[in-house]
Amino acid sequence: MRSPGFPTSRLLTPLRHIVLAFLLLLVVWYYLVGSIDDLSYTTNNTPLPANREHPIDTLIARAEKEFDALLATETKTLADSAAAYRKRRGRHPPPGFGDWFKFAQDNEVILVEDFWDQIYHDLEPFWALPATQIRKDACDFEMTINVRDHKATAGSDWSWTQIWLDLTRTIEHLLPDMDIALNAMDEPRIVVPWEDLAGYIREAQKTKHMPEVHDVVTEFQKLPAPGEDPQSDRKPTEKNWEDTSAFVAYRNLELVLGISVAEKPVTPTGPFWNVVKRLNGIFIEPLTVSSTEVLFPLFGGSKLAVNNEILLPAPVYWNEEERYTGGADHGGPWAEKISEAVWRGVATGGKSRENTWRAFQRHRFVAMNNSTKLSLAQNWTALPANFELPDNSIVAQLEGKLGEWVSSWSNMGFVDLFCEPPPRDPEPRTSCPYTTPHFDVLPGLKMQEQFAKKYLPDIDGNSFSGRYLGFLRSTSLPIKATLWREWHDSRLVAWKHFVPMDNRYSDWFGIMQYFLGHEGESENVPAHDEAAEGIASSGKEWAEKVLRKEDMQVYVLRLLLEYARVSDERREKMGWVDDLVSGMDD
Repeated sequence: MRSPGFPTSRLLTPLRHIVLAFLLLLVVWYYLVGSIDDLSYTTNNTPLPANREHPIDTLIARAEKEFDALLATETKTLADSAAAYRKRRGRHPPPGFGDWFKFAQDNEVILVEDFWDQIYHDLEPFWALPATQIRKDACDFEMTINVRDHKATAGSDWSWTQIWLDLTRTIEHLLPDMDIALNAMDEPRIVVPWEDLAGYIREAQKTKHMPEVHDVVTEFQKLPAPGEDPQSDRKPTEKNWEDTSAFVAYRNLELVLGISVAEKPVTPTGPFWNVVKRLNGIFIEPLTVSSTEVLFPLFGGSKLAVNNEILLPAPVYWNEEERYTGGADHGGPWAEKISEAVWRGVATGGKSRENTWRAFQRHRFVAMNNSTKLSLAQNWTALPANFELPDNSIVAQLEGKLGEWVSSWSNMGFVDLFCEPPPRDPEPRTSCPYTTPHFDVLPGLKMQEQFAKKYLPDIDGNSFSGRYLGFLRSTSLPIKATLWREWHDSRLVAWKHFVPMDNRYSDWFGIMQYFLGHEGESENVPAHDEAAEGIASSGKEWAEKVLRKEDMQVYVLRLLLEYARVSDERREKMGWVDDLVSGMDD
């Protein structure tokens, strides 16, 4: 369903040229910055001089400066926080901002305005929708949390709803009336076509202004019981749920990047195509698909860059399940850890089938860490089924000993060969008709056991990986590859708090060669163990400051105050201006 008044023509005005160029830069940054294709000592497979700085050294140094610049913008007072808000957002803060600031201070939350960018990215298009429509679509959704008179309730017993309800109840005393629609699926469900979204953003920009202090509405509206809003006599927007999310996502990327996805060959030829189409299960056959092109206020735990959900902290983070976080055990000192990289998981990513499993990300990562397969491929005995060998910038590859080298530090494997159609053997699935010849099933490892290793690669499954917070809090080093956005992204700095990895994993061996080093017959590559320890310890220290439950509470409180404002017909006049009023009185 398209909103009336928004043109869908593809004729590009000069403004649109600028917007497209900006979005292109964002996508390039999202996928490539902080991760480079060749993280080694070579150019054209020729070793660089010994005194030449390694590219990762440059990235780490750059990350230090970026982090220092971020911390320099921290605000300590209510007035400074309000001023930073107005400068960055172009509006007055929402009603309740003073209470939000006090709640944040009482919980020793670090206040950097950049930390909240995801909120405004998520909510901005809704300023183009009628407030009554927003409220109606939220209230009438199949799964909601309802807040009335500072009490949060939910009609569903679904586990995620109850976890999000528990989070909401910790801040309900500061919340106005509202209805919060929840996504019950792992996968995101809203993919608004590019033209429509661009129209919403243009309309939303027109609402950005700061009314005079005496005109500002400083109180939220009271709402009747769910479904009884007299001003919301319209029917909820027809969603037209379809299995079209992948198609619309491709199309959005075509418009942003200026490439024709449909015309690309089967063999991947470029970084964006590699990431988008052939190397991730979400774009091949998601586990569950029920998507809409209609914008409405749906909250969820993660999304792709082309999706339009409103992000909350994922339930596994708030609930702190031991299988994801490791509980109270975060691992021992770095010096006592084993210099290995470890990964265990289920062969998920979507519905892998006999003719598609080779394109799934977890299958690819496990296969390229199989020393036997690497050796066979190097010897031209058996071609790799789903990955490419590195170039000769990896010394072990140059010397024909890649499998031997990888076996000395890699500990990867599936605990369950999840496949479609599912086999009849009992859980866990230890066999799969088409992947059993390629993968062994290994015993699982508890998080505490994984924390005994130095390196923790984190690989997407059906959606985001719920282990990330546990990895960050551990004393080990997270190596993160993901297509998914989460609530905390803007408060983490790549190469300062974690190691980013290309979603193709083409830099995996280069990353490990940098940290572990390699004593080869032709060349010795120095190890950078201290650099790895430094990132691991910085990530842990920072996660314990900005990824606590208190930080989730403060994030969600600010999000819901903004959501309540955009759902109110008086929203363009609403705000918090106590600091300006006191200034006038003075």
